[in-house]
Amino acid sequence: MLGREPRPIRRVEADAGAEIDRNAWWARIPAVAAVLEHGLNIPAGVTFLVGENGSGKSTLIEALAAVHGLNPEGGSRSARYSTRATEAPLGSVLRVIRTPGRAVNSYFLRAETMHGLYTYLEGLAGGPDQDLHDRSHGEGFLELLDRKFRGYGFYLMDEPEAPLSFASTLGLLSRLDDLRAAGAQVVVATHSPLLTALPGATILQLDARGIRKAAWDELEIVTHWRGFLDRPDAYLRALLPGRPPADGRMS
Repeated sequence: MLGREPRPIRRVEADAGAEIDRNAWWARIPAVAAVLEHGLNIPAGVTFLVGENGSGKSTLIEALAAVHGLNPEGGSRSARYSTRATEAPLGSVLRVIRTPGRAVNSYFLRAETMHGLYTYLEGLAGGPDQDLHDRSHGEGFLELLDRKFRGYGFYLMDEPEAPLSFASTLGLLSRLDDLRAAGAQVVVATHSPLLTALPGATILQLDARGIRKAAWDELEIVTHWRGFLDRPDAYLRALLPGRPPADGRMS
């Protein structure tokens, strides 16, 4: 069965022959330092990277793309475009340990660079992706996902929830489950409590302690969203002192 195929990527770790500046800003991020020191095993199925801004989620997922040969701004191995290189050189000092044998499809979708990817794909004469700029950001993202994330493979996403509505994010969650059933290995950097609720997914928390497995209901993003939706006034009073709630009521 496809769902029992071995995962395409087993592990990433520091390349023994690479020169690494451990004082560089990116190497001092605790999660990145943990990968350089101990390596990172990539589970089968869907893995979510969660953490605050600056915790290293994007730095790590860009490095996974680079070490796998994908364009770090998004796309496939053959994608040849760049708007402005802002990625840390982490990918250049890692090595990847693959499962030998079966050919692996792969793709990287990165919400903040989608415009550049759309433009690149649009410029490929005779290509099938000439219509992406004609769609909304979210519609284009989901359409491209359906076209490029196909079956067994290694796929990466960076904050895919950014252009999506609540209903569309639910649709993405369903697509992730379909990919997992097809034997795909997917790594997603996200702030979404909705996506990370995917049953059976692995959640890796990136924080000051490095990287650790976490349960969905212990994530800060879940706790904060629950608290805000239950009592938004409690948050807004601290953020907007002296201002009444939007409906004019005082609690």
